[in-house]
Amino acid sequence: MNKYLLATVLLLISVGIFALFSFSSLDHSNKDNDGNTVHQQDAVITSPPLPKKINFAGEPAPLQLTHVIENLDREILVNTYFHSSTIQMIKRANRWFPVIEPVLAKYNIPDDFKYLALVESGFLNVESPMGAAGFWQFMEKTAREYGMEVNDYVDERYNLELSTEKACEYLQDSFEEYQNWTLVAAAYNAGKRRITQSIEQQKTSDYYDLYLNEETTRYVYRILAIKIILNSPKTYGFDIKPAELYPPQKVYFLEITTPIENLLDFALEHDISYRELKYFNPWLRSNYLKNQSGKLYRIKLPLKK
Repeated sequence: MNKYLLATVLLLISVGIFALFSFSSLDHSNKDNDGNTVHQQDAVITSPPLPKKINFAGEPAPLQLTHVIENLDREILVNTYFHSSTIQMIKRANRWFPVIEPVLAKYNIPDDFKYLALVESGFLNVESPMGAAGFWQFMEKTAREYGMEVNDYVDERYNLELSTEKACEYLQDSFEEYQNWTLVAAAYNAGKRRITQSIEQQKTSDYYDLYLNEETTRYVYRILAIKIILNSPKTYGFDIKPAELYPPQKVYFLEITTPIENLLDFALEHDISYRELKYFNPWLRSNYLKNQSGKLYRIKLPLKK
Protein backbone atom coordinates (compact mmCIF):
# COMPACT_ATOMS: atom_id res chain seq x y z
CA MET A 1 0.00 0.00 0.00
CA ASN A 2 1.29 3.50 -0.80
CA LYS A 3 2.69 5.06 2.40
CA TYR A 4 0.68 8.27 1.92
CA LEU A 5 -2.52 6.27 1.45
CA LEU A 6 -1.66 4.25 4.56
CA ALA A 7 -1.12 7.42 6.55
CA THR A 8 -4.48 8.78 5.38
CA VAL A 9 -6.29 5.60 6.38
CA LEU A 10 -4.67 5.62 9.84
CA LEU A 11 -5.63 9.27 10.28
CA LEU A 12 -9.27 8.55 9.39
CA ILE A 13 -9.36 5.63 11.81
CA SER A 14 -7.93 7.82 14.59
CA VAL A 15 -10.49 10.56 13.92
CA GLY A 16 -13.30 7.98 13.96
CA ILE A 17 -12.18 6.52 17.30
CA PHE A 18 -11.85 10.01 18.79
CA ALA A 19 -15.33 10.95 17.58
CA LEU A 20 -16.79 7.74 18.98
CA PHE A 21 -15.36 8.31 22.44
CA SER A 22 -16.23 11.99 22.37
CA PHE A 23 -19.85 11.21 21.53
CA SER A 24 -20.10 8.52 24.17
CA SER A 25 -18.78 10.92 26.81
CA LEU A 26 -21.35 13.63 26.10
CA ASP A 27 -23.55 14.35 29.07
CA HIS A 28 -27.15 14.14 27.82
CA SER A 29 -28.46 16.23 30.70
CA ASN A 30 -30.07 19.56 31.44
CA LYS A 31 -30.40 21.75 34.51
CA ASP A 32 -33.77 22.24 36.24
CA ASN A 33 -34.90 25.59 37.70
CA ASP A 34 -32.93 24.94 40.89
CA GLY A 35 -29.73 24.15 39.04
CA ASN A 36 -29.94 20.40 39.60
CA THR A 37 -28.75 18.09 36.85
CA VAL A 38 -31.60 16.28 35.12
CA HIS A 39 -30.56 13.38 32.86
CA GLN A 40 -32.65 12.91 29.74
CA GLN A 41 -33.88 9.53 28.55
CA ASP A 42 -34.06 9.59 24.76
CA ALA A 43 -36.52 6.73 24.39
CA VAL A 44 -38.48 4.29 26.49
CA ILE A 45 -38.36 0.74 25.16
CA THR A 46 -41.35 -1.29 26.22
CA SER A 47 -42.52 -4.82 25.64
CA PRO A 48 -45.37 -4.76 23.10
CA PRO A 49 -48.76 -6.05 24.28
CA LEU A 50 -49.77 -9.66 23.81
CA PRO A 51 -53.28 -10.60 22.71
CA LYS A 52 -55.60 -12.45 25.06
CA LYS A 53 -56.59 -14.70 22.19
CA ILE A 54 -55.57 -15.24 18.58
CA ASN A 55 -56.39 -17.74 15.88
CA PHE A 56 -55.03 -18.82 12.56
CA ALA A 57 -57.74 -19.54 9.98
CA GLY A 58 -60.27 -19.87 12.80
CA GLU A 59 -58.13 -22.33 14.76
CA PRO A 60 -57.26 -20.86 18.21
CA ALA A 61 -53.68 -20.80 19.42
CA PRO A 62 -53.44 -22.22 22.96
CA LEU A 63 -52.00 -19.12 24.63
CA GLN A 64 -52.40 -20.74 28.06
CA LEU A 65 -49.30 -22.83 27.26
CA THR A 66 -46.03 -21.19 28.30
CA HIS A 67 -44.07 -22.11 25.19
CA VAL A 68 -46.87 -20.85 22.92
CA ILE A 69 -47.20 -17.41 24.50
CA GLU A 70 -43.42 -16.98 24.71
CA ASN A 71 -42.90 -18.03 21.09
CA LEU A 72 -45.58 -15.57 20.00
CA ASP A 73 -44.03 -12.88 22.20
CA ARG A 74 -40.69 -13.43 20.47
CA GLU A 75 -42.12 -12.89 16.99
CA ILE A 76 -44.16 -9.85 18.04
CA LEU A 77 -41.01 -8.34 19.57
CA VAL A 78 -38.93 -9.04 16.46
CA ASN A 79 -41.48 -7.57 14.07
CA THR A 80 -42.36 -4.61 16.30
CA TYR A 81 -38.77 -3.45 16.60
CA PHE A 82 -37.55 -4.39 13.12
CA HIS A 83 -39.11 -1.14 11.99
CA SER A 84 -37.99 -0.85 8.37
CA SER A 85 -39.09 -4.38 7.46
CA THR A 86 -42.48 -4.17 9.14
CA ILE A 87 -43.24 -0.71 7.74
CA GLN A 88 -42.56 -2.01 4.24
CA MET A 89 -44.83 -4.99 4.89
CA ILE A 90 -47.64 -2.67 5.99
CA LYS A 91 -47.20 -0.49 2.90
CA ARG A 92 -47.00 -3.38 0.43
CA ALA A 93 -49.93 -5.24 1.99
CA ASN A 94 -52.19 -2.34 1.04
CA ARG A 95 -51.27 -2.93 -2.62
CA TRP A 96 -51.22 -6.71 -2.85
CA PHE A 97 -53.85 -7.95 -0.39
CA PRO A 98 -56.64 -6.78 -2.76
CA VAL A 99 -55.10 -8.97 -5.49
CA ILE A 100 -54.69 -12.06 -3.30
CA GLU A 101 -57.88 -11.96 -1.21
CA PRO A 102 -60.38 -12.63 -4.05
CA VAL A 103 -58.34 -15.61 -5.25
CA LEU A 104 -58.24 -17.14 -1.77
CA ALA A 105 -62.00 -16.64 -1.47
CA LYS A 106 -62.57 -18.22 -4.89
CA TYR A 107 -60.80 -21.40 -3.77
CA ASN A 108 -62.33 -21.38 -0.26
CA ILE A 109 -58.92 -20.86 1.34
CA PRO A 110 -59.01 -18.95 4.66
CA ASP A 111 -58.14 -15.29 4.32
CA ASP A 112 -55.31 -15.63 6.87
CA PHE A 113 -53.14 -17.28 4.22
CA LYS A 114 -52.47 -13.85 2.76
CA TYR A 115 -50.22 -13.32 5.80
CA LEU A 116 -48.39 -16.54 4.91
CA ALA A 117 -47.53 -15.11 1.50
CA LEU A 118 -46.39 -11.87 3.14
CA VAL A 119 -44.14 -13.75 5.58
CA GLU A 120 -42.77 -15.92 2.76
CA SER A 121 -41.54 -13.09 0.55
CA GLY A 122 -42.33 -9.70 2.06
CA PHE A 123 -44.29 -9.24 -1.18
CA LEU A 124 -41.09 -9.03 -3.18
CA ASN A 125 -40.26 -11.16 -6.20
CA VAL A 126 -37.25 -12.68 -4.53
CA GLU A 127 -35.48 -16.00 -4.96
CA SER A 128 -34.36 -17.84 -1.83
CA PRO A 129 -30.94 -19.51 -1.47
CA MET A 130 -32.77 -22.82 -1.93
CA GLY A 131 -34.28 -21.68 -5.25
CA ALA A 132 -37.83 -20.86 -4.13
CA ALA A 133 -39.21 -17.90 -6.09
CA GLY A 134 -42.02 -15.37 -6.26
CA PHE A 135 -44.47 -14.06 -3.67
CA TRP A 136 -45.46 -17.63 -2.74
CA GLN A 137 -41.91 -18.97 -2.86
CA PHE A 138 -42.57 -22.02 -5.02
CA MET A 139 -39.72 -24.43 -5.60
CA GLU A 140 -39.18 -25.21 -9.28
CA LYS A 141 -40.14 -28.87 -8.91
CA THR A 142 -43.38 -28.08 -7.06
CA ALA A 143 -44.25 -25.33 -9.52
CA ARG A 144 -43.99 -27.76 -12.44
CA GLU A 145 -46.04 -30.36 -10.56
CA TYR A 146 -48.85 -27.80 -10.31
CA GLY A 147 -48.68 -26.87 -13.99
CA MET A 148 -46.56 -23.74 -13.91
CA GLU A 149 -44.13 -23.07 -16.72
CA VAL A 150 -40.53 -22.56 -15.63
CA ASN A 151 -37.79 -22.05 -18.21
CA ASP A 152 -35.30 -19.48 -19.46
CA TYR A 153 -37.90 -17.10 -20.88
CA VAL A 154 -41.02 -17.72 -18.75
CA ASP A 155 -41.20 -18.37 -15.00
CA GLU A 156 -44.81 -18.37 -13.86
CA ARG A 157 -43.81 -18.48 -10.19
CA TYR A 158 -43.44 -14.71 -10.62
CA ASN A 159 -46.96 -14.36 -12.04
CA LEU A 160 -48.87 -13.28 -8.92
CA GLU A 161 -52.38 -14.05 -10.14
CA LEU A 162 -51.45 -17.47 -11.50
CA SER A 163 -49.12 -18.46 -8.65
CA THR A 164 -51.79 -17.51 -6.11
CA GLU A 165 -54.22 -19.88 -7.81
CA LYS A 166 -51.60 -22.66 -7.79
CA ALA A 167 -50.82 -21.94 -4.14
CA CYS A 168 -54.52 -22.37 -3.40
CA GLU A 169 -54.52 -25.74 -5.15
CA TYR A 170 -51.49 -26.79 -3.10
CA LEU A 171 -53.16 -25.63 0.13
CA GLN A 172 -56.34 -27.50 -0.75
CA ASP A 173 -54.35 -30.70 -1.29
CA SER A 174 -52.63 -30.25 2.06
CA PHE A 175 -55.91 -29.66 3.86
CA GLU A 176 -57.33 -32.87 2.42
CA GLU A 177 -54.44 -34.66 4.10
CA TYR A 178 -54.33 -32.88 7.47
CA GLN A 179 -57.85 -31.44 7.95
CA ASN A 180 -56.19 -28.63 9.89
CA TRP A 181 -55.18 -25.25 8.49
CA THR A 182 -52.41 -24.63 11.03
CA LEU A 183 -50.71 -27.86 9.97
CA VAL A 184 -51.24 -26.84 6.35
CA ALA A 185 -49.30 -23.63 7.04
CA ALA A 186 -46.53 -25.56 8.78
CA ALA A 187 -46.32 -28.01 5.87
CA TYR A 188 -46.02 -25.09 3.45
CA ASN A 189 -42.76 -24.26 5.19
CA ALA A 190 -41.36 -27.69 6.03
CA GLY A 191 -42.91 -29.80 3.28
CA LYS A 192 -45.69 -32.34 3.69
CA ARG A 193 -43.33 -35.31 4.02
CA ARG A 194 -41.54 -33.85 7.04
CA ILE A 195 -44.77 -32.83 8.80
CA THR A 196 -46.36 -36.22 8.16
CA GLN A 197 -43.29 -38.00 9.53
CA SER A 198 -43.31 -35.80 12.64
CA ILE A 199 -47.00 -36.53 13.25
CA GLU A 200 -46.45 -40.27 12.92
CA GLN A 201 -43.34 -40.35 15.11
CA GLN A 202 -44.61 -38.03 17.86
CA LYS A 203 -48.17 -39.37 17.92
CA THR A 204 -49.77 -35.91 17.81
CA SER A 205 -51.38 -33.89 15.05
CA ASP A 206 -51.36 -30.61 16.99
CA TYR A 207 -48.86 -28.14 15.52
CA TYR A 208 -48.35 -26.51 18.92
CA ASP A 209 -47.33 -29.87 20.44
CA LEU A 210 -45.00 -30.96 17.65
CA TYR A 211 -41.23 -30.77 18.10
CA LEU A 212 -40.00 -29.35 14.79
CA ASN A 213 -36.91 -27.65 13.40
CA GLU A 214 -36.27 -24.04 14.44
CA GLU A 215 -37.59 -22.45 11.24
CA THR A 216 -40.87 -24.38 11.17
CA THR A 217 -41.31 -23.96 14.93
CA ARG A 218 -41.23 -20.18 14.45
CA TYR A 219 -43.16 -20.14 11.18
CA VAL A 220 -46.80 -20.04 12.33
CA TYR A 221 -45.92 -17.66 15.17
CA ARG A 222 -44.37 -15.30 12.61
CA ILE A 223 -47.59 -15.39 10.60
CA LEU A 224 -49.66 -14.73 13.73
CA ALA A 225 -47.40 -11.84 14.76
CA ILE A 226 -47.71 -10.17 11.37
CA LYS A 227 -51.48 -10.67 11.45
CA ILE A 228 -51.68 -9.08 14.91
CA ILE A 229 -49.52 -6.08 13.99
CA LEU A 230 -51.18 -5.41 10.63
CA ASN A 231 -54.64 -5.57 12.20
CA SER A 232 -53.68 -3.01 14.85
CA PRO A 233 -50.53 -1.20 13.71
CA LYS A 234 -50.86 1.81 16.02
CA THR A 235 -50.95 -0.49 19.05
CA TYR A 236 -47.44 -1.55 18.09
CA GLY A 237 -46.15 1.92 17.27
CA PHE A 238 -46.71 1.99 13.50
CA ASP A 239 -48.56 5.20 12.67
CA ILE A 240 -48.58 4.93 8.87
CA LYS A 241 -50.82 7.49 7.19
CA PRO A 242 -53.15 6.31 4.39
CA ALA A 243 -51.30 8.51 1.89
CA GLU A 244 -48.06 6.71 2.82
CA LEU A 245 -49.40 3.25 1.92
CA TYR A 246 -48.63 1.84 -1.52
CA PRO A 247 -51.89 2.12 -3.49
CA PRO A 248 -53.43 -0.75 -5.48
CA GLN A 249 -52.56 -0.55 -9.16
CA LYS A 250 -55.02 -0.14 -11.98
CA VAL A 251 -54.17 -2.62 -14.71
CA TYR A 252 -55.67 -4.54 -17.59
CA PHE A 253 -54.67 -7.82 -19.22
CA LEU A 254 -53.76 -8.36 -22.85
CA GLU A 255 -54.21 -11.93 -24.04
CA ILE A 256 -51.44 -13.20 -26.30
CA THR A 257 -51.34 -16.52 -28.19
CA THR A 258 -48.47 -15.75 -30.56
CA PRO A 259 -44.71 -15.31 -30.10
CA ILE A 260 -43.31 -11.88 -29.29
CA GLU A 261 -39.95 -11.53 -30.95
CA ASN A 262 -38.91 -8.35 -29.18
CA LEU A 263 -40.46 -7.32 -25.85
CA LEU A 264 -38.70 -3.94 -25.98
CA ASP A 265 -40.59 -3.06 -29.16
CA PHE A 266 -43.77 -4.61 -27.71
CA ALA A 267 -43.55 -2.27 -24.70
CA LEU A 268 -43.12 0.81 -26.88
CA GLU A 269 -46.05 -0.24 -29.06
CA HIS A 270 -48.24 -0.21 -25.94
CA ASP A 271 -46.99 3.17 -24.76
CA ILE A 272 -44.98 1.93 -21.78
CA SER A 273 -41.29 1.53 -21.07
CA TYR A 274 -39.54 -1.82 -21.11
CA ARG A 275 -38.94 -1.34 -17.39
CA GLU A 276 -42.69 -0.99 -16.79
CA LEU A 277 -43.39 -4.11 -18.81
CA LYS A 278 -40.92 -6.08 -16.70
CA TYR A 279 -42.24 -4.61 -13.47
CA PHE A 280 -45.82 -5.63 -14.17
CA ASN A 281 -44.80 -8.97 -15.70
CA PRO A 282 -41.76 -10.27 -13.79
CA TRP A 283 -42.58 -13.75 -15.12
CA LEU A 284 -41.20 -12.65 -18.51
CA ARG A 285 -37.59 -13.68 -17.94
CA SER A 286 -36.09 -12.75 -21.31
CA ASN A 287 -36.52 -10.03 -23.93
CA TYR A 288 -38.75 -12.21 -26.09
CA LEU A 289 -41.66 -14.63 -25.68
CA LYS A 290 -41.06 -17.95 -27.39
CA ASN A 291 -44.66 -19.09 -27.79
CA GLN A 292 -44.42 -21.80 -30.44
CA SER A 293 -47.29 -23.84 -28.97
CA GLY A 294 -49.86 -21.04 -29.18
CA LYS A 295 -50.34 -20.96 -25.40
CA LEU A 296 -52.55 -18.23 -23.98
CA TYR A 297 -50.55 -15.73 -21.91
CA ARG A 298 -52.10 -12.78 -20.08
CA ILE A 299 -49.75 -9.80 -20.09
CA LYS A 300 -50.49 -7.21 -17.44
CA LEU A 301 -50.35 -3.56 -18.52
CA PRO A 302 -50.91 -0.37 -16.49
CA LEU A 303 -54.23 1.32 -17.07
CA LYS A 304 -53.30 4.92 -17.87
CA LYS A 305 -55.66 7.87 -17.86
